[in-house]
Amino acid sequence: MRKISSLHQSSKWFVPVLPYLAVGLGLFWFRNAWVALVGFHLAIVLSLLLAGSNLPVRILFKSNDLRWVVLSIILCSSAISLYFLWSYFGILSDLSAYVASLGLNSSNWILFIAYFVLVNPFIEEYFWRGYLGNLTKSLYVSDFAYAGFHALILWNRAQTSSVIYSLTLLVLAGWFWRQMAREDGGLLASVLGHMTADFMILMTVYWKT
Repeated sequence: MRKISSLHQSSKWFVPVLPYLAVGLGLFWFRNAWVALVGFHLAIVLSLLLAGSNLPVRILFKSNDLRWVVLSIILCSSAISLYFLWSYFGILSDLSAYVASLGLNSSNWILFIAYFVLVNPFIEEYFWRGYLGNLTKSLYVSDFAYAGFHALILWNRAQTSSVIYSLTLLVLAGWFWRQMAREDGGLLASVLGHMTADFMILMTVYWKT
């Protein structure tokens, strides 16, 4: 029984392969933001189905202490600092052209942001903090796996030091949301915090392009 459990745990870490692949294909092969995002979400759902996840979806809406929800939203609102520190990150000077090359324009940008903000946090939190999460207080492999796929999005879009800094923050964000889930016994706080951060970051990119 212990051997079977160990095998299940090790095979569990093959699950992120499909989402990574979906983002890579969407950005570098199809060169389309919608394909990358929707493909990423479908890959996560497919991975969870193949893995046979039995984690109840209702955990996404569970919080035993709303103070965690408030704290998460307040802290993640700090993502708006990207707007004020934009010039320090060495982001592509022709970002508008790059965004347009990915199929985002005035007719669908807001729809993309709405879908991203309202859907992505639920899928990601269930996957990274729920299914792949752990109760340890230390950094865990899922924290790094969560941050890692963002490298595909950030690479060559900003100076190397900024990419490394961003990935470090994402590892810490993954750890922070996982600790909230552990303390609160649910994922609502991390979902709403994630949603807040996504909104701040995407609106900054929208305003800057």
